[in-house]
Amino acid sequence: MNWISNYVRPKIGSINSLFSRREVPENLWVKCEECGTMLFHRELDDNLNVCTNCGHHMPIAPRERFRKLFDGGIFVEIQVPKPIADPLVFKDQKKYPDRLREARKKTGEEEAMLVAEGEIGRLKTICVGQDFAFMGGSMGMQVGNAIIAGAERAVKRKCPLVLFAAAGGARMQEGILSLMQMPRTTVAVQMLKEAGLPYVVVLTHPTTGGVTASYAMLGDVQIAEPNALICFAGPRVIEQTIRETLPEGFQRSEYLLEHGMLDMVVARKNMREQLITLLRLLMDQPPAVHGELVAEAATAK
Repeated sequence: MNWISNYVRPKIGSINSLFSRREVPENLWVKCEECGTMLFHRELDDNLNVCTNCGHHMPIAPRERFRKLFDGGIFVEIQVPKPIADPLVFKDQKKYPDRLREARKKTGEEEAMLVAEGEIGRLKTICVGQDFAFMGGSMGMQVGNAIIAGAERAVKRKCPLVLFAAAGGARMQEGILSLMQMPRTTVAVQMLKEAGLPYVVVLTHPTTGGVTASYAMLGDVQIAEPNALICFAGPRVIEQTIRETLPEGFQRSEYLLEHGMLDMVVARKNMREQLITLLRLLMDQPPAVHGELVAEAATAK
């Protein structure tokens, strides 16, 4: 046997694999809804889900937002009491429990609101974040429980509460029980005020319906991200009702700021620094120290 006959015959599958099209992972590129620019997912993640071309603020999950917000990305999730599942046995095109299962599978979260405790600029803070990807961030009993749990923890820790709102309104599958969360959350906010603790609200796109009519507009300081839709009834509903064309940018952050409904509009990349300054001011703390202290060993040399 010589080298001509002593070889391994290649399999047909391995030859085909050389010329076959390799599978490319999905979601590597994201198209900006505003300007149409294709953005690489890592570039978008580094920029906090803000388009690097036009500055459009895309949705961001609360857990990802908190990783960028808290010092070192470290926070502890606060457990929220679970309400009765499907109390009205509601069914539209799908059963309510089926919709919940789909939302949990899609987002990886248990509900539409995440409550976390950590430090922002070395100041203990409780943050509550709403996830629009979970059934439109709709306000149900669990969301009400989450806000109450966040307020109670803030009172216990004697620290501020920051809420990031993003919702389409009340959750119709829970009917009147969903609407009851409006007064419940209002009472939770009052608990903070009576304790003399700051309540800061950050309105993101979109914040509408019963959420806007309750806890989302009760902050000591009202902040919004650029071009966020903030309203009770949307512009399309209003135009169809009054049969008139609404002004340019109506119900957007900048319009509301101009008409005195907001205190400030802050870009997402500047939000952390703005909150650090604001929270320390409201808690009567000295300005934040940027950078770490020099080690004793280094100063002794």
